[in-house]
Amino acid sequence: QVQLVESGGGLVQPGGSLRLSCAASGRIFSIKDMAWYRQPPGKERELVASITGGGVTNYADSVKGRFTISRDNAKNTVYLQMNSLNPEDTAVYYCNAEIYTPFPRVYWGQGTQVTVSS
Repeated sequence: QVQLVESGGGLVQPGGSLRLSCAASGRIFSIKDMAWYRQPPGKERELVASITGGGVTNYADSVKGRFTISRDNAKNTVYLQMNSLNPEDTAVYYCNAEIYTPFPRVYWGQGTQVTVSS
C-alpha cells in the first residue's frame, strides 16, 4: 500500500523559514507529478506549487519568489522550502503525487500544520 508522509511543519515567526518534506513509500513503480497544496483556516484547499517528473515547476502567485519546490526521485520525496513566511501562509499543508503501482492514482498525505505567528 502506498503512503505519503509529510514532516517539517510547526510554528514560526513572520519572516522565518520552514522546510517541508513528503516521502512516498510502498509498492511504487514510478511517480509522475508531485505537488504541495494548503488549506488555510475556513478556506478551500489551494495549489501552492507543483513539479513534474522532469523537474518543471509551477507556483501560485502568492508564493513566487519565496517558496521553492524540489524532489529527490531516488528517495521518492518532494520538498517545499518556505522563506519569508507571513501569517497568510498559515495553513495545513498537504502533499500530492500521481503514483504508478503500476496503475496511476493520485495520493494525498495526511497534512502538516504550518503556523506563522509572533
